Amino acid sequence: MAKAVFFDLDGTLLDTAADIRDALNGALASFGYPAVTYGETLSYVGNGARRLAERAVPEGGDAEGVLAAFAKLYADCRNERTRAYEGMAELLARLKQEGTKLAVITNKLQVSASGLIGKFYPALFDFVGGDDGTFPVKPDPSLTRYAALSMRVPLRDCVFVGDGETDVFTARNAGMVGVSVLWGYRTREQLAASGAQYFAEDVPALEKILKKFL
Repeated sequence: MAKAVFFDLDGTLLDTAADIRDALNGALASFGYPAVTYGETLSYVGNGARRLAERAVPEGGDAEGVLAAFAKLYADCRNERTRAYEGMAELLARLKQEGTKLAVITNKLQVSASGLIGKFYPALFDFVGGDDGTFPVKPDPSLTRYAALSMRVPLRDCVFVGDGETDVFTARNAGMVGVSVLWGYRTREQLAASGAQYFAEDVPALEKILKKFL
């Protein structure tokens, strides 16, 4: 029986793509590089800010410079175009009221992850883990395992919820049940190809799946 539910952030808890694209294009423009489309942004998200910059920069370009510029622009933005997915806050509140431990495991920079959770889901999560350089990013399971240890929950009693292939692999690598949501940045076909087994089309469907394990 699950005692904790782990959530990815971008595309799972929050739709952040518009703000990410704005900050990324601002960083690219400062180096004279072409802007990326919204679709390209969706395909680039999921493996952390460094990979985001590397994917967006033209071959031979200054990915490190764009990464630094993006990190500053994104940290300074007010997340005005970011939104919470409908029904998610209510689901989290119900899970917490029932005694389920809640964690965020994201490849987003730690400062951004903490700020977003504080703004959109205050006082709901027991652990918020992003990229601060301490652990390798997902799909490496180190941060996920550390979070479970911090919350004193065995890995076998955890469920990992995410919208991307990286989350499928992270759940598998950590020895957790994985649930893939379909309102994020990947298609069902992409997720199935990565080995996903449980799919939630909306938040009510996610709650039904989680109830099988809680």
